[in-house]
Amino acid sequence: MNIDFSTLADGAVAEVVELELQRILENIADLNTDPKKIRQLKLTLKFKANDKRDIVEVDISTAKITAPIKSVGTTFVMGRDGGGKVAAKELKSGTKGQTYIANDGSVRDDTGNPVTELEVKKDSNVVGFR
Repeated sequence: MNIDFSTLADGAVAEVVELELQRILENIADLNTDPKKIRQLKLTLKFKANDKRDIVEVDISTAKITAPIKSVGTTFVMGRDGGGKVAAKELKSGTKGQTYIANDGSVRDDTGNPVTELEVKKDSNVVGFR
């Protein structure tokens, strides 16, 4: 057999395999993908001979399977706006109605809005130390 894959189709086969291999390696290096997922590179050669069997047409293709980007989740707080329309905001604090201290040190409400004053119900047992 006198067929060399490195020069097949004027080097196009080797070039395509290298390109797809690079894409697979980039997918493995992507921190947003699961490192344990299997990646695949398939090289398919389809042969079609003429009636005399002295000429063979060869269709060469590649197909790759990479890991998808990992899913990301969040939680919404739902309610109704002033007009009675359903509304939602992303829950930032972890618990509805709970304030938290943001990375920048500011106090935020459960949806991430800055809190300028602590609201205390009159019948609560919260003691203000200011």
